[in-house]
Amino acid sequence: MAMAMKRLLLLLKPFNVSSPTPSQAHPQVLHFLDSRNKVHHEAINFCQTILKKKSVHWKALLRNNLSEPIKDVDMVVTVGGDGTLLEASHYMDDTIPVLGVNSDPTRIDEVEKFSSEFDATRSTGHLCAATVENFEQVLDEILECRFVPSKLTRIMTSVNGHELSTFALNDILAAHPCPASLSRFSFSIKKDDQLCSPRVNCRSSGLRVSTAAGSTAAMHSAGGFPMHILSQDLQYMVREPISPGEVSDLMHGLVEHDQKMDIIWSSRGGVIYIDGSQVTYAIKDGDFIEISSKAPVLKIFLPHQLLQLKNT
Repeated sequence: MAMAMKRLLLLLKPFNVSSPTPSQAHPQVLHFLDSRNKVHHEAINFCQTILKKKSVHWKALLRNNLSEPIKDVDMVVTVGGDGTLLEASHYMDDTIPVLGVNSDPTRIDEVEKFSSEFDATRSTGHLCAATVENFEQVLDEILECRFVPSKLTRIMTSVNGHELSTFALNDILAAHPCPASLSRFSFSIKKDDQLCSPRVNCRSSGLRVSTAAGSTAAMHSAGGFPMHILSQDLQYMVREPISPGEVSDLMHGLVEHDQKMDIIWSSRGGVIYIDGSQVTYAIKDGDFIEISSKAPVLKIFLPHQLLQLKNT
């Protein structure tokens, strides 16, 4: 059975996002960045050529031209990397599925070749189910209903009872805007307004909370554990806690899908960073923050290998 819904939005990573200043113009770095832009441009052209062959109506849009919720389409195709997909997710509800196309996958031999000179990593594309190599095949499977989207948990955040409009697909970080400054806050985990853990007072570098999708990103780098991609739980970690003492076991753990985390911010200033540094929300002393997995899910066509990974 063919897919009846055939209105597609092709959302594109912009060009020249990593161009160095003249003082950084090492010839090999310039060549590498030129190659990245060329490969990305070719990937966009390739995807558009494929779409022209299909019985679908589509339009292309640069991701930095997104300014309002995505609607009136049946599917979003992002061409770039995880950053483009993350940005798209901030404008999507739980009704429209998204397919990520990694336009410029990292080449292991290239990374090894230049390892002593510069970082030649291209795009990880952790959540991208397609590249130019298999885009037409994956698209056909979707249009013929042989590839169904998965549902990824996102984070809902509220401040003083006001729900933030952006749902985090990867993680949120609550911290002082200056990385050298201390963050003071307390938190507890509740279920149906009943305490699941005692309220913990912290002095630290902030608090990170991740989804399963984000558990392999900054959370993993900080010592967290990878979660199964379809887990509905959240993972939290207090960053660099000062003298946690008896409550050290509570500095890292889970907020289960039927629980929520309550935070009272006790620093003069603070910022909630949603999925990196692009989406921010200022917080102040006395603010009450609530974090849960009650946000609308994101429907996404995931790489098959992600779905096959077991819990660690």
